[in-house]
Amino acid sequence: MRKEGFRYVIILCLGILLTMVGCTGNGKEKQPSDVVAAAREYHQRGVEYDGQWQMRLAELYYKKAFETLIDNPSQDWECYADAGYRYAYLMLQRGEVKGGLAIVSDILKQMEDNKDFPGSMKSGLLLLMASFQQELNQIDDAKKTYAKAYDALVECNGGENKDDLNMVILCSNLFHAFCDMGDYDAASKWLGRMAEEFHVYEQHGDSLLIEEYRAHVALDSAKLFQFTGRTAEAAAVFDAIPRSRFFNPSTYHKAADYLMTAGRYGECADFFEKIDGTFMNKDSLRHNFDIISSHLSPRYLANRKAGRTAEALKIADEMSAATDSALEWQKKNDMAELTVIYQTHEKELALNAAKAETLIHRILLAATILIILLIAYLLRRSYKYNWILTQKNKKLYEEIERHRLEQQEEMQQLQAAPEAELNSEQQLYRRICQFMDEEKPYTNEELNRDVLAQLLGTNAKYIVQAIRECSHGETVTDFINRYRLEQVAYLLKNTDDPIAVIGEMCGIPSRSTLARLFRNTYGMTPSEYRTI
Repeated sequence: MRKEGFRYVIILCLGILLTMVGCTGNGKEKQPSDVVAAAREYHQRGVEYDGQWQMRLAELYYKKAFETLIDNPSQDWECYADAGYRYAYLMLQRGEVKGGLAIVSDILKQMEDNKDFPGSMKSGLLLLMASFQQELNQIDDAKKTYAKAYDALVECNGGENKDDLNMVILCSNLFHAFCDMGDYDAASKWLGRMAEEFHVYEQHGDSLLIEEYRAHVALDSAKLFQFTGRTAEAAAVFDAIPRSRFFNPSTYHKAADYLMTAGRYGECADFFEKIDGTFMNKDSLRHNFDIISSHLSPRYLANRKAGRTAEALKIADEMSAATDSALEWQKKNDMAELTVIYQTHEKELALNAAKAETLIHRILLAATILIILLIAYLLRRSYKYNWILTQKNKKLYEEIERHRLEQQEEMQQLQAAPEAELNSEQQLYRRICQFMDEEKPYTNEELNRDVLAQLLGTNAKYIVQAIRECSHGETVTDFINRYRLEQVAYLLKNTDDPIAVIGEMCGIPSRSTLARLFRNTYGMTPSEYRTI
């Protein structure tokens, strides 16, 4: 373990060294460990500040993480994309729409140019881009981008109805986005997709989440009915929801929004009161302007319209006090954040100065020693690895050849035996083997026991029995694949054809399936077999 650790330290140090002296020529060849470590540290600090509601600091460190990797995102796609997403999202929150849209567009362009980009991130980025476009009133572009976000998640999942709760959540987001844009026909379509995806999830999903999202589906349906003038149907859907399904802030807020839209102000005020008593106090949320806007203001309005003057006045007093508190907190928080930003900047300047002072004194000696050690280590490791692999594969090849000769000898004995001495299974097995050798039906990827039986003019049941009895318990599929793999091995040894072409010629068009079957049978990849 110590030797391995020392080797890795040598490689890491060399990467840092080559990066500092600029000996690698371009960014793609630089050792990524130091850059990735810095980006991940920035990202983690951004997440910590985000959780503490210190959004300026969070945005600063998300920006640092994003810009650290921007020249070569492939060093850590996940950190690059997530930091950029969070940075752009915070820009959206403070109204810097065009700048945030440019960042998301750049990330998506990198994704198109680099196939290693994680597909699961594409949908979220497209969803954020559509939000920017909607803010800029680019409605047609936003609608197209929302549809692309859905297609990206479908592609990532391998199709629709794949028992993925993320699909339910995405369809719900698209439903609300199209409602906000006033396109209720499209909103109805996304609500239908949400219901279909949720129906699949209901079969195997978490029981608590199932109850929650049953409420979401019903509340969204009521919202759509209300917006399209079908108020009676909206009320019927809402009233049919069991109150046991209202057990978290999101469902309570959705219910309150519907009741406000439907003019049921007293019930709306009751829901806001439950939110206050159940969640707000329990979570000890700090009052800020978002909370005042999303919670206290609609609660005040619901009570006022319901004729509850005393309650409305009480909430108005709370809003006034909360506003003062939020202003004071924001002032202190801004000062604290600016202080940390300044201190961080000063520390970075001092650290860079210290690195610059020591770099020249260490670089030449370290470069010589590390390059020599690295070359020696890589040569030794390469020689050892190739020697071990060669010896292992040679033994495997010898075992394969021995087994092949044994099978060939058994078949020759079977072919030479008088027909009168063979039972019906052996006679049929001999016919099957002759047919496979002469006609090579296994080159057809559709060959199975039924097709083989049809070609031989017999019953599939007899084919199965004959192969099982005469080939040491092989299934028909194993028997056919054995012939295919033997032909693959022969072509690998005697031709220069590409492996993919050989697979297709032998009835195995899938490269991954060929690699799996070949490794399971021969203990090595087709490429290694060809080399041996």
